[in-house]
Order: sequence, then structure tokens, then C-alpha cells
Amino acid sequence: MRKLAVVSLLSCILALALVMPVQAALGDSVLKVGVHSSDVTQLQTELNFLGYGVGRADGIYGSKTKAGVIAFQSAYHLNVDGIVGPQTVAALTVAYAAEIHNEKANAILATAKSYVGVPYRWGGTSPSTGFDCSGFIQYVFNQHGLSLPRISRDQYQVGTPVSFDALQPGDLIFFSIGKNGIVDHDGIYVGNGQFINASSSKGVTIYTIGPYWKSVYLGTKRVF
Repeated sequence: MRKLAVVSLLSCILALALVMPVQAALGDSVLKVGVHSSDVTQLQTELNFLGYGVGRADGIYGSKTKAGVIAFQSAYHLNVDGIVGPQTVAALTVAYAAEIHNEKANAILATAKSYVGVPYRWGGTSPSTGFDCSGFIQYVFNQHGLSLPRISRDQYQVGTPVSFDALQPGDLIFFSIGKNGIVDHDGIYVGNGQFINASSSKGVTIYTIGPYWKSVYLGTKRVF
């Protein structure tokens, strides 16, 4: 499912690559067997991170690096030639950024889930005393070097808006329980139609976004 989303995003980027120059993250030069450069080092680092083992990132474009490039091109439906030009750079940049995001999201959600069962406390900002909804989010994200405002309606003012259909794990999801358009509750999207939050009735818990939550849903923000 995650790879399908990345491939869908790639299709848009590659369509643009056909009609306009691409500002390559790896540099403007074409990379192929025989090239020695810092761009090759970056290429090898990103391929290794994505699971296309090319060995040590030594900056030398050899047979192992070419094999990794070919495997990547095949997986993402690119021209399979083992040469890193603008389209392969664009695809690699998107895939690498997506994997970095997924790794961060997984770490944040692991931390959030470790507090399931911590009781609710109005104004609470610590697992030792309890959390309210925004205190929980602020605390969890702070553990990963991400500073967020204290209050849910202020948290709604940061990040990039995301449509409900484009939700990704780690996104902040906001609600208006009072159904008046004012943010008064939030949580962290877990995936599979669920979110984790500090609720007044159950403390830190995971809910499915069923009919009730959809009826009070207000919006989503991506903050990393």
C-alpha cells in the first residue's frame, strides 16, 4: 500500500520531468559506471537506506551500484538502464523522502503507543500525572525533537493541510466535538482508519474513525 502511494506520487513527478528540467537533488550530472563523485556517495547512501544493498558508500559507481539502480528502476517502473538521469533522480528523491517520513512516523507512533492506558488529566502534560489530548501530542512529538504548541487549536495552526483521503501515519487529526468549527480535540493518525489520543473517558487509547468521529472531523495537518 505504501509503495503504491509512492508510485502514484512518482507518476506526477515523472510526467513533469518529461516536459521541464529537473533540479536533481543528486546534482546535474548523469551518473553511470565509471563515475567517481560525492553525488555517487549520496546515491549509494539513499539506495542502501531504501534496501537496495550496494555495499559501502565509497563514491565509486561500479557494478554493485549499477545493479542497485537497475533494481530501483524496475521497482518504480522507470527506464531500466542502470544510468541515473533526471527521472531516476526525481523518483529516488521522492522514495527516499517518503521512507525518511515513514521511519520518523513509526518512531513517533511507537512512543505514542507506549503510553496507552495512561489516564486522562485536564491540563496534563506528563505520563506520570496524566495527559489531556494536546498535552499528549506535544509530549510525544517533543520526544522526537519536534516542538508543537501546547493547545490543540494552536497545534492546528502549524504544519501542512492534508485531506482526509491522504492521511498518513503520524499526521495530526483534529476534531470539533462541539460541532461549532472550533478545534477542541486532536490525536495522531495511526493508519488503517485509526488514531491514538488522550480521551477524557479512557485516557490514552486508540479509536477507529467511525461515523461519530467523522461527524466531528475538522481537518488534518502534517508537521514533519
